Amino acid sequence: QVQLVESGGGLVQAGGSLRLSCAASGSIFRVGSMSWYRQAPGKQRELVAGITRGGTTNYSDSVTGRFTISRDNAKNTVYLQMNSLEPEDTAVYYCNAVATSLVTPLKTMDYWGKGTLVTVSL
Repeated sequence: QVQLVESGGGLVQAGGSLRLSCAASGSIFRVGSMSWYRQAPGKQRELVAGITRGGTTNYSDSVTGRFTISRDNAKNTVYLQMNSLEPEDTAVYYCNAVATSLVTPLKTMDYWGKGTLVTVSL
């Protein structure tokens, strides 16, 4: 199957920056759209940003102008550059990928990483 592993989370002061990475590995046939979601304590998981295989991006209103999503198709990796971080950005950030595996090449599935914690302090 396909595994997603996030990295790059941590503690940062308000106004600072972090860069998250998410690498897909395993029996990959093809990785399609990739996205970042986040879930703050006591809140529902929400979409932060997404990017298609061709590079088309979309962002939530709350991060537009501050976050940038990008990907490297050769490495099956997606990135999230987060600038001007605010305490409200504190959450566990999850990577999502729509992919097909070599095990089931005719079946497209949603895959999730285990998440990486981002904490923004005042």
